[in-house]
Amino acid sequence: MVKDSELRHLRRCVELAAEALENGDEPFGSVLVSGDGRVLAEDRNRVGGGDGTRHPEFELARWAAERLTPEERAGATVYTSGEHCPMCAAAHAWVGLGRIVYIASSAQLDVWHAESGVPQAPVRSLPVHGVAPGVAVEGPVPELVDQVRELHRRRWAERP
Repeated sequence: MVKDSELRHLRRCVELAAEALENGDEPFGSVLVSGDGRVLAEDRNRVGGGDGTRHPEFELARWAAERLTPEERAGATVYTSGEHCPMCAAAHAWVGLGRIVYIASSAQLDVWHAESGVPQAPVRSLPVHGVAPGVAVEGPVPELVDQVRELHRRRWAERP
């Protein structure tokens, strides 16, 4: 169960995901928060330019590796609209970031994509623990799942 203070960060993830959608990207957004609750960095999906690695979770892992001590990284939390993909889960673990709190699970995203006829991704979908078993993970967050689902529905309804 997430706290009210965490819901604020997760709502920001939804806003960032909507911003990504408005810019022609898949709707994902993430926020990196320090152990004492300060927002350190945030990002949205930027894969529309053709670089499939421009996920916000991956970018935040890079940001943290460049700017935070190992202790600060371990105490940080990544809040995100969707559970990390295998690439992002690996980056999260290799950098030594702390907890992940996601709104929608990989399994939920897989169902939504199948319902929308989205082509299969080039990398198999796995839960974070399938890639990074030592990372503390919490989600899904039922209070916000419908908002994230609607963003994904819009993304795939609008595709060319």
